[in-house]
Amino acid sequence: MRIALDDLTGTGVVAFLEAHLAQLRATSPPESTHALDLAGLRAAGVLLWTAHDGDELVGCAALKRLDDEHAELKSMRTATHRTGEGIGARLLEHVLGEARARGYRRVSLETGSQDFFAPARRLYARHGFAECPPFAGYRPDPHSTFMTRVL
Repeated sequence: MRIALDDLTGTGVVAFLEAHLAQLRATSPPESTHALDLAGLRAAGVLLWTAHDGDELVGCAALKRLDDEHAELKSMRTATHRTGEGIGARLLEHVLGEARARGYRRVSLETGSQDFFAPARRLYARHGFAECPPFAGYRPDPHSTFMTRVL
């Protein structure tokens, strides 16, 4: 598997991210869907990595700068037909390494609190994330779980 920064111009990654948004919008109420759209992922201070297995796009993850020492993990997704293969774990490890290399001291995230998101919450917990209060302008939300990790 190859993980690399993506410029978000390829049709494959655009379709992959649009499917991600559609799935999240079908799972969470609109006011509780905090995924970045393409414009948000292309904004200054946001980097997105994609994972490819050969020519197949199998996952992605983004890192959004909050301040000089704190970043937010965004847009973690594994292709639905490839879940359970360790792709998410490899992407997460890669992004955490990139965050360290860029000088961040903390990475936080927001994910859903519904059962659909339980595998993601378990993945984050296995990689040292712990639940925390809302951060960076988020508000308490029964549909959200906030997690953070010191690097």
